[in-house]
Amino acid sequence: MNTAYLSIGTNMGDRETHLREAVRMLGDLPSTRVDGVSSIYETDPVGFEEQPAFLNMAVRLKTELAAEELLGECQRIESELGRVRTVRWGPRTADLDILLFNDEGVQTEKLTVPHPRMHERAFVLVPLLELEPGIRPVLERRFPGFPAVNLEEGIRLRQPGGEAEPE
Repeated sequence: MNTAYLSIGTNMGDRETHLREAVRMLGDLPSTRVDGVSSIYETDPVGFEEQPAFLNMAVRLKTELAAEELLGECQRIESELGRVRTVRWGPRTADLDILLFNDEGVQTEKLTVPHPRMHERAFVLVPLLELEPGIRPVLERRFPGFPAVNLEEGIRLRQPGGEAEPE
């Protein structure tokens, strides 16, 4: 059984519903179960900044799918949740990224694992480290200078009921 860590983000439509649906759909994949879910965080956009705030979370999966099969399923889920790829780092209903897959490095035309920019993104690291605090030494080994970003800037824990904690 493989262990995969994913980042899920959304900033369009009913953001919380998109996150819940993505997690449900991941759990419905063949030979796959959701083994852990982080809290939801509200985060400032990165890259293309003229867009609404995102909701982000991390998910741990146990799966018999191979890394590229999981990527295909993630892209299918994004599509089913209404994602249309128009602007790089632009608004989206769903974004599912494979961050880690076992302790493997994967390098294909379609997939790079560990995710090559994860150490630069608080919206990825904060939920991941909440979900799996013991993974920090692995990330420090993989990414010299880890973390490459302030883990307190531009990210707020989402409170039950939909409000973000003040910064």
